[in-house]
Amino acid sequence: MYNADGSVREPYRALNARLEEQPDKALTLMQSDAEAIFRKLGITFAVYGSEEGTEKVIPFDVIPRIIVAQEWRKLSKGIEQRVKALNAFLYDIYHRQKF
Repeated sequence: MYNADGSVREPYRALNARLEEQPDKALTLMQSDAEAIFRKLGITFAVYGSEEGTEKVIPFDVIPRIIVAQEWRKLSKGIEQRVKALNAFLYDIYHRQKF
């Protein structure tokens, strides 16, 4: 959301302006509400051996990540590459077990 010098990145300017209009505790309340909904819907994962309990809420940020087209083109290539690698790995595990 911010550049190295602390200024707001261009894609985030409108969002930043909107966030600055919110009351002090608004983001904390939104985060708590989101976590409660996730817990109610079962969007959790198990952590075995944790003293805090086994069910954890999937990490979620109420502030959206804005990815401009130029950044997305670069990211999507890496994402596609990872998906292909994971699919090949899973196929090998459940089929030939060659590698």
